[in-house]
Amino acid sequence: MTVPPAPAALRGSWVRASTGAALLGALIVWVALLSPIIALLAHLTPAAVISSLRQPGAFQPLVTSVEASVLALAVIVLLGTPLAYVLARGRLPFPRLWEVGVILPLLTPPLVIGLLLIFLVGPTTPIGAGLSHLHLSASDTFFALVVAEIYESVPYYVLGAAAAFATVDPELEQAAALLGDGRWRTWRRVTGPLAAPGLATALAVTWARAMGAFGAVLIIAYHPFGLPMQIWVTLQETGLASALPFALVLLVVALPLPVAAYLWSARARRRL
Repeated sequence: MTVPPAPAALRGSWVRASTGAALLGALIVWVALLSPIIALLAHLTPAAVISSLRQPGAFQPLVTSVEASVLALAVIVLLGTPLAYVLARGRLPFPRLWEVGVILPLLTPPLVIGLLLIFLVGPTTPIGAGLSHLHLSASDTFFALVVAEIYESVPYYVLGAAAAFATVDPELEQAAALLGDGRWRTWRRVTGPLAAPGLATALAVTWARAMGAFGAVLIIAYHPFGLPMQIWVTLQETGLASALPFALVLLVVALPLPVAAYLWSARARRRL
């Protein structure tokens, strides 16, 4: 016995209902994700922001965070880009082992990363002793802040950059090599431009993650205060209202670059 197909009107109603449910769910998720930022803006007034930022030394945490994040980003790009490329091309022995090594820090709670860094680069460790000969310390120093930001944010760049390189067809690189281009020229003319949208997104997300690093920073780099630490200390000492302006400053500095990179990346991908 055969079952007659559903009438076209019934199928159309089902499609409309499922589409409507999907749109409603998407709207709920979208509003839920944006609601913390909306709540922040709703509880701030221009007068409160100006008053907080006029305090002596109010901008020093911002300067510290920006300087540390720029240095962390430079180290991550310098060391992480080659690793991301060879991961994407599968040129490393035991590639899954290398991937696990990148993913594990991403899955490790930042507070745990900070605790483990004490046993890795703390003053009483061999690495810490070696750093002391260079007049560096990975404990409550600017250098320690950079180290903490690197460990908290490097997986975001390596995984994002590897995904960007994976979108580049290796045959295009091989064709460029056959035409006489060296590795650097192939990178400049083929690999770099094609991977640029994904690399920009990875870099921007890494910037935001470095600027907002807190867990590992709390353990090994309590001083000097960056913006996240300033927010925490202000919250503890004077309450939520006093901490909100600094939270707004952190969002203003950290978020525009990832948003702009995402929009440019989406537009660039449509052109490819």
